[in-house]
Order: sequence, then structure tokens, then C-alpha cells
Amino acid sequence: MTASATDFETKQTPWWLILMGGILSVVIGVLLLTLPVKTVFALTLALGFYWIIQGLFTLVGMFIDHSAWGWKLFIGILSILAGIVILRYPISSAVVIPAVFILILGIQGLIYGIVMLIMAFKGGGWGAGILGALSIIFGLILMANWASLAAVVTLVWVAAFFALFAGIVQIFQAFRQRAE
Repeated sequence: MTASATDFETKQTPWWLILMGGILSVVIGVLLLTLPVKTVFALTLALGFYWIIQGLFTLVGMFIDHSAWGWKLFIGILSILAGIVILRYPISSAVVIPAVFILILGIQGLIYGIVMLIMAFKGGGWGAGILGALSIIFGLILMANWASLAAVVTLVWVAAFFALFAGIVQIFQAFRQRAE
């Protein structure tokens, strides 16, 4: 007898943990809308500390699990160095990190658009073609404007509204799960 994916029980995340995540998302969203510069600065510092801690854990994990130790060593050292650079130059990092994120989104949009166009020409339909063309245009626009202040401000606003929306959904989900 073989087991299928539906035969295994999965544990649900406790409702109160979902609630806490939702509240944190709403708080971050509100802070990004009301105090965007200070919030981005604080989140950048948190990212610096996170990368240092994650790098240390990766290095320690390398000694416990010896598989792919070269990659773990590289990623661990790179994470620690990135965290140190962020903490050493927090103001520059608070500007550069969102700009680089916009560039990465642009590249991702371009690659996704090319894949969708290829799928459209291989029988994926005109919907895939339109989506691919729009993704390429969107990716090129992001890549052309990745270093502009307007792009960074827009990213902060989008992140704020996304955090608010996601937080509200998580809060409702937590109370719905609790009622079950």
C-alpha cells in the first residue's frame, strides 16, 4: 500500500500565532504609511541583525550536517558580511536595499514574461501571450527606474498596503480558526 499526500495529517499553526503575525503585519503597514523613513531604517537594521544571526546558524549547521558544506560556508560568510555592511552603513543600506529589490523584481518580471511568451507560442493561448508581454513591459519599466526615488517610495507604499491587507486577512483567519 502506498501513501498519498492526503493520507498524512498536517499540524495547523496555532490560531494565536497567526493572530500575532497579523497584528505585527498591520503595525508594520501602519508604520510604513505614517513614518516611512524611520520604519524602513528600522527594518533595514533588523535585516542586518537577521543576516548576521542567520549566517552564524548556517556556519554552525555546517558542522552538524556536512552535506554541501562548501555552499553553507559561502552562504554563512556572505550573510555575516552583508549583515555587517548593513549595520555599518545603515542609512545607505536603507536606500540601496529597496532599490536593489526593485531591480530584482524587474529582472523577475522580464524572465517571467519571456517564459510566458514562449508558452504562448507553444500553444499556451493568447492569455499567456498578453500576460507575457505585460510582464516584459513591467519588468523593463522597473529595470529602467530602479534607482529613482519615486520607485523606492512606491515600493514602500505598496509594501505598506500589502502588509495591512495581509495582516487583516491573518487576523480574520486566526479568529476563524479559533472558532472551529
